Amino acid sequence: MKRRTFLSQAAGAAALAVATPAIAQSGQVRWRMTTSWPKSLDTIHGSAELMSQRIAQLTDGKFQVGVFAGGEIVPGTQVFDAVANSTVECGHTLTAFYVGKNPVYAFDSGVAFGANSRQQAAWLYYGGGLEVLREVFRKEGLLNFPCGNTGVQMGGWFRKEIKSVEDLKGLRMRIGGLGGTVLSRLGAVPTQIPAGDIYPALERGTIDAAEWIGPYDDEKLGFAKVAKYYYTPGWWEGSAMITTLVNAAAWDALPVQFKAAFETAANEQNLLMQAKYDARNPDALRRLIAGGTELRAFPQPVLEACYKASIETFDDIAAKNGDFKKVYEHWKAFMNQSNSWFRVAEHRLDAFRYGAAVW
Repeated sequence: MKRRTFLSQAAGAAALAVATPAIAQSGQVRWRMTTSWPKSLDTIHGSAELMSQRIAQLTDGKFQVGVFAGGEIVPGTQVFDAVANSTVECGHTLTAFYVGKNPVYAFDSGVAFGANSRQQAAWLYYGGGLEVLREVFRKEGLLNFPCGNTGVQMGGWFRKEIKSVEDLKGLRMRIGGLGGTVLSRLGAVPTQIPAGDIYPALERGTIDAAEWIGPYDDEKLGFAKVAKYYYTPGWWEGSAMITTLVNAAAWDALPVQFKAAFETAANEQNLLMQAKYDARNPDALRRLIAGGTELRAFPQPVLEACYKASIETFDDIAAKNGDFKKVYEHWKAFMNQSNSWFRVAEHRLDAFRYGAAVW
């Protein structure tokens, strides 16, 4: 009775209006999840749909999360605000899109020359990363839940070759997160536009280059038709982790069992999304190359200049932003330990295998 009375009173509060009536009246909850992706991207948008299906399955259909592609409720780049303002209860996105609000959000997805996906998971789940990041997101009334990863991405599509650092000067490139800030130090002109607008911008020459994810998704979006050169690696995100942002008030109103189902489904997708990309990318890359795409690696001097600019960027931001400084120092301490281990075992084995004869 006390619980029912409490929920009835809380239903009038704006922050809980979207969730409490369903719980109070029938024991069922209906949420809406807006994503940053078009429906055509069956791996990244499809992962949100699989997460929704799993939540329903784990709760015998009592917790339903409707999934909406970017543009159906709000544009894909406005997921953060939609969740924070209670337009929807949750959103599936890359939090690096919102570094304009606070650059610290980049650590939730991945930073230049940063962690690989395994290191990112280790830092978040067992290195205290999730706790320090949630302190920041809570300030905006949000919680962040890891729910996927693309792994290290490709370096993007270019209409001209990049042979030296000089070729970056004046380059108009679609790139999100802090990678754009780093490139601007080297003379590039970064811009952030949604996935659906990249192709026409490349086709018209409004931009000279664009990064997205990797072969499987890039092939679907047709970038090879309007840009010839495909570069590797995407140094700006060693781990591109996908996050479900959840409205904190809506979360606090959930029954414990529904919270457990939500977290379980998110954790499953944090494994399965990258597994699908890793399975699909090789064939997609072969098809792209067979169709005329020219695969290129960024020259070593370019990578070295970008690395130097990345460290300078992080240090500059840390000197001005307390949130960033706290998370950056925490992250650096963990990464120094993690890199020392990966260098001993993982790197040596992988380097040998990739150079060995194929079975």
